[in-house]
Amino acid sequence: MILYNTTYQMPVADARDFVIWVHQVMLPRVREFGYMQNGRLSRILSHKDDESECFALQFEVESTARLHYWFVKQGKQLGEELLRAFENRVIGFSTMMEVIEEG
Repeated sequence: MILYNTTYQMPVADARDFVIWVHQVMLPRVREFGYMQNGRLSRILSHKDDESECFALQFEVESTARLHYWFVKQGKQLGEELLRAFENRVIGFSTMMEVIEEG
């Protein structure tokens, strides 16, 4: 199992709109595509300051091949839509992790 995490940082003023966009646009479309499971958005508390907010958006996917296919067919487009919606006010980086053991 692969855990795909994208960490986002934005000004506090954009955080509410970002959460709404993820809830109303991104998560429903990713669910509809069907390759990614257990999507969740979390607020990162360890990097909080007065000027910015950080969030982690995570999905599980069965293999790197399926993740690559999803990215080519949908993920890249969603990233472009995010950029159009928030311009350069939201930045992010993605991490792909292999789940070794589950609790």
